Amino acid sequence: MASKTGDDWFEALDAELEKKTEQIIKDVTQSDKKREDMTKTLLGDMWRIWLRFNRINVPFRIEPDPYSFAKFKTYPNDWELKSVDEFDYGSLNGISLIDVSPTQNRTGDALKIIYYDKNGEAYIKIIFEFCEGEHYYKYAGWKRIFVQYILYDAPVKKAKIDDIHKIMGDVIKAWYESHLRKNRDIILDHIRSKYVKGEEFPQ
Repeated sequence: MASKTGDDWFEALDAELEKKTEQIIKDVTQSDKKREDMTKTLLGDMWRIWLRFNRINVPFRIEPDPYSFAKFKTYPNDWELKSVDEFDYGSLNGISLIDVSPTQNRTGDALKIIYYDKNGEAYIKIIFEFCEGEHYYKYAGWKRIFVQYILYDAPVKKAKIDDIHKIMGDVIKAWYESHLRKNRDIILDHIRSKYVKGEEFPQ
């Protein structure tokens, strides 16, 4: 059997490469669209959580700035999310809800949604981050020690918004109760008992 000529060989290779290109573009496009939709939903969720805590006078900060993703008729309660033409949800790398309460060392306690890349694939991770205390460093002095607990970690294409909502609801209920009872240990004990410890770092 005669071997293929150089032209025949390259035509076959080129056809395979074109098929691979189309498949990857399709996968990336679907993943990007899902990330955009998920981010828009989660931004709305986080703002609603901010509003609920605001009702009991708990000072939280949300990142990104709410004016970047929402339109307000009357701040903060009369609002709607901006359209995808007005705000680029797909390019957002993270959303944070940060406790800035000055009591019980709560400043810096945070629920964070983070997008990151792993082996060329987009992932979504949700963490709860808080200060565990202080440590003295010889050359840097006293620094606060923060720890992260991993609530959720999955490829964007496999992520399920219902699972994310269930976890967020679990954490928010404990966080809310801890503020009502003025007892920070409620949220910290809840996180430590149910979720996996991740990174620890000084700040």
